[in-house]
Formats: sequence, C-alpha cells, structure tokens
Amino acid sequence: MPLCTLFRRFLSSAPADQSGADERIRQVDPATAIGWLAEGKLVVVDVREPQEHRAGRIPGAILNPLSSFDPAAVPRDPDRRLLFHCQSGRRCGPAAERLMAADFQGTVHRLQGGMTAWIGAGGPVER
Repeated sequence: MPLCTLFRRFLSSAPADQSGADERIRQVDPATAIGWLAEGKLVVVDVREPQEHRAGRIPGAILNPLSSFDPAAVPRDPDRRLLFHCQSGRRCGPAAERLMAADFQGTVHRLQGGMTAWIGAGGPVER
C-alpha cells in the first residue's frame, strides 16, 4: 500500500481535535428548538438568502443572510436562547463562527438539519 494512502487512512480514523472548537456553538435538534420557541425562550436568526426567507420561515425569525452576515445585527437577549438556522444546517456554522469572532460572549445553537428538519419535525412555518 502506498504511504500516502496509509497516511490518509490514519488521519481519517484519528479522533478529531476538539481543542480549537468553540464549545459555545452547539447543535440542537428540531424537537428541542420547537419546544423553546413554544415557551417563548428563543431568538431565531435565519442565515438563508432573502428569497428563501420569504418562501417560508420560522415564526419571528430575523433575517441575517450569511452572504452579508452582520454580527452587530444579532439580538443579544440573555433571557432567551439564540438559534441560527439555514436550509440544511450548513450555513449556520460559518455564521456562528463569525459571531464568535466578533466577540459574542453567549452560546449559539445551530439547528440540526436546518429548515428541512424543522418542517419534518412539524415546526411552525410563516409564509
């Protein structure tokens, strides 16, 4: 077996280094987020593009697209959890990282599976 193939296998089986990961960015499943929303304990930031937001959004979601993401536009409410969401759960990661880089001190929850999973779990949608 070529050395480069062996090395790639070794790297892919090695545990991921979590030392650089920000523990204040957390994944949350749709059912939990739906409960938080129902309790009024959630600020939702939609990082999708405007046309996606117009097509259907989580009630009360604030639009702050990843393409023009502004950390200063993210509400700071210590009494409510902060949830970022996108369509599939990928764009909210870079948005959360940008918020943390702007010296945000709280926790950001990322919606697992995004809007697709939210709808699949029966979450409410505004149109």
